[in-house]
This record gives sequence, structure tokens and C-alpha cells, in this order.
Amino acid sequence: MPAEIEAGIKEIIQRNYNVKSFRLEIGDILDFKAGQFLSVCIGGNPKLKKYLSISSSPTEKCYLEFTKKLSESDFSRALDNLKAGDRLTIRYPFGKFILDGFSSKIAFLSGGIGITPIRSICKYIVDKNLGTDAVLVYSNRSVRDIIFKDDFEAMQKNYPLLRVAHVLCETEPGFKCSVGLIDSRIVKNEIPDYRQRKFYLCGPPQMVEAMRKILAEELGLGEEKIVRENFQGY
Repeated sequence: MPAEIEAGIKEIIQRNYNVKSFRLEIGDILDFKAGQFLSVCIGGNPKLKKYLSISSSPTEKCYLEFTKKLSESDFSRALDNLKAGDRLTIRYPFGKFILDGFSSKIAFLSGGIGITPIRSICKYIVDKNLGTDAVLVYSNRSVRDIIFKDDFEAMQKNYPLLRVAHVLCETEPGFKCSVGLIDSRIVKNEIPDYRQRKFYLCGPPQMVEAMRKILAEELGLGEEKIVRENFQGY
């Protein structure tokens, strides 16, 4: 059952121009699985509450981290005004966007802030050296929008079975990527053995549904090979 606790902010990390990670000190860490999410309430105000993915891995023992794209919402503004030492009310864990333990070859399709639970899962795979062959196809508008860029570069160096392929709308000289949006052509090019993999899709609901249709209707994968997580808002 999810537990409710008061947690102090240990550190705030600026991930890019409009995304921040918040690392929480929670004492004895409650067990959770990579890919799950939590609820965050600011100042005990039920109007300032959101469900957010946990972006840290269970292998990172000294903190619990969530990552948020900051918008003009009341919640985002309140979150952006917090500093180290401030306290939040959290409940966790929730969700079933987790590894099944049986698939030796997996793939992730994601866009923007949808990368947060995938970062948790990939970090867990790398730290545990699970031997899972994983490919991430990650879509963003431009290089400046990429979240956890350095983290994924470090993970790929330490774990050759992880490969990250970027898909951008706006290219930058010297940066390797596909151009446009994730479609069946990109999936085939970046994941030629896609029929052998289980797919994890995460992002805004419309994007997740579009990617599901690509896999199921255009590429002929069964629904049992597709795991989805929808982000309902920012």
C-alpha cells in the first residue's frame, strides 16, 4: 500500500531551461519499482497536488527524485519557488509501468518529459547489470529540450546493451539524430529487430496512442508487447 510521508528537499537540479529535478530526503526508503510514480502535495494544499513519475532508480539509495516540466500552472509556479530544505507531502509507490522480468530485449518510445520513468528503469538496468538489451527512441523539438542527456550518455558508456536514438524536429550541426516525429520508418531503422522486443511507451496521451497505433496497426505487434504510461498534464 502507498505510504504518506513528509519529505525535505535535499537538492534541486536544473535539467534544462524548463525542467527541474527535486531530490528528497526520506530517511528509510520505502521500496518501489523502477518506473513507478508518486503524488506530490505542496504546503498541504490539495489544489497543489500532482502525480509525477519517480525519475530516480531504487539503486540510488540516498534520495528519491521526481522531475517536472515547469509550466504556468499554479502547481508548477509553487514548485519552482521551492528551495532546498523546504518540505513536501508525498505518497508512493503507484503504477505498473515496470519491467516484467521476462523480456531480455526491450524498447522505449518516448517524448519530452515522458522520459522520467524510463530514466528510472534504464538506470536500474545499468546499475544492476541485468543483461537486458534496451533501445530508447526519444523525441524532442530540439537538443535544448532533451532531458537527462548527460545521464543517458554516461549509462551507454557503462552498459553497451543500452542504445539511445534521438529524434528531433530542429537539428543541430554535429548532433546525431533522426529528423521529424517517431513513425514506423524510424522504428524500423532504429530498432530493426522490433518484433523481438517488448515496447514501453510514455508521454502525453495523444503521443502514446499514436505510437501504439504505429506498433499495433502498422508494424503488427500484439498488445501484449506494448506497455503504456500516459502523462495527463503538466
